[in-house]
Amino acid sequence: MERTKLLLHPVRMRIVQSMLGRSTLTTAELSAQLGDVAPATLYRHISTLIEAGVVRVTDERKVRGAVERTLQLDTSALSADPDADDTTDDDLRAGFLAYLASLDTAFDAYVRSRTASLADDLVGFRQLAVTVTDDEWIDALAAIRGVLAPLVDRHEAPAGARRRLFATVTLPAP
Repeated sequence: MERTKLLLHPVRMRIVQSMLGRSTLTTAELSAQLGDVAPATLYRHISTLIEAGVVRVTDERKVRGAVERTLQLDTSALSADPDADDTTDDDLRAGFLAYLASLDTAFDAYVRSRTASLADDLVGFRQLAVTVTDDEWIDALAAIRGVLAPLVDRHEAPAGARRRLFATVTLPAP
C-alpha cells in the first residue's frame, strides 16, 4: 500500500496521532484512547501499520489468555509524498478531513475536561498570513523543526512536562 494512502486512513491516522510523543503504548492503552473504534478494526489497522514499518512491536506478554503488544511509533516512517504516488484529490480531501476531525476530537475532549483553562494550559489556535518566497518558507519550516526536534526526540521528559499536540497546516492563500 502506498505510504500516503496508508497514513491518510482515518483510523490509522488516529492511531499514529495517539502514539505521537509517547515512547511506547500497549494495544490496551490504544484501545482505551480510541474507545469508539471496534477492537477488531483497531487491531487490523495496527497490524497494517506494523506490516508497513510505521509501528513496531517492542514487547509481547500474555494477559488473560490474550497477547498484549507494546508498540512504538517509527516517526521516520511518517513522511508521505502524495505527488509521487497515485493518491487522488479525493484521497487527500478525505485525509485532510480526518486530520481536522482528529484535532476536533482532541480539542473537544480537552474542553469537556473539568480542568480546562486555555490560559493556564497554554492552549491556542491562530491563523497567520505571511508573504514569503518559497526559499524563505523552507527556511522558516526548518527553523521550527529545529526548535521542536530535541523535544520530540527525547526519551525522558522532565518532571512537570505534559504531552502537547502541535498541529500545523500550511498552504498558499489566495
